[in-house]
Amino acid sequence: MEGWKEEEIRNKDLMAPCGLYCGACGVYIATRDGNEKFKAVMGKLYGTKPEETECLGCMQADPPRKMYGYCKMCKIRECVKGKGFYSCHQCKEWPCDLIEKFGFATGARVMKRAIPLWRTKVAEHGDEEGSVEWARAECEWYHCPSCGKPLFRGAQRCRECKRPVAEDLDGSYEGPGEENRDKDRSPRPPNADGKNQKGGAGS
Repeated sequence: MEGWKEEEIRNKDLMAPCGLYCGACGVYIATRDGNEKFKAVMGKLYGTKPEETECLGCMQADPPRKMYGYCKMCKIRECVKGKGFYSCHQCKEWPCDLIEKFGFATGARVMKRAIPLWRTKVAEHGDEEGSVEWARAECEWYHCPSCGKPLFRGAQRCRECKRPVAEDLDGSYEGPGEENRDKDRSPRPPNADGKNQKGGAGS
């Protein structure tokens, strides 16, 4: 699949328990690619220095090689580990206040899309392969509906064809305290295979 290798898709370090798949995170992609310019852009977005804006997945074993500061302090990650789970999809209390009151409206929206899909994939394929297929579906989601080029979570415009993509993916970026401009809006649902309905993903 263009944008991600099979070994990445199968990498459990990237399977964020909250559903914000690390493989589609701009911080991870910038770190993986050694893209200093992109790292600076992501650092400016989140308020961190470029040299601090590095991560190789929030589920790395301790001690992690590179983990973003926000991920180290994540209460959802702590909660999942504390319950002996590896993902929120295993928890009967989901969605809890940690999800409902998540600091970024866009992030909460992604979680509410991703966790039900994770549950579906596990039900279809079993625990191990179901999680891999969920990760694969997330990677497929983050491709431009027009040209099929890979994107990152939070992308507003395709870098290749310049098409605005926010409304096709997870909605416009909304930080802490910001309200949804359209509360009834939701991103397009994936098909049964996890692909976007408005055009196939690049592969």
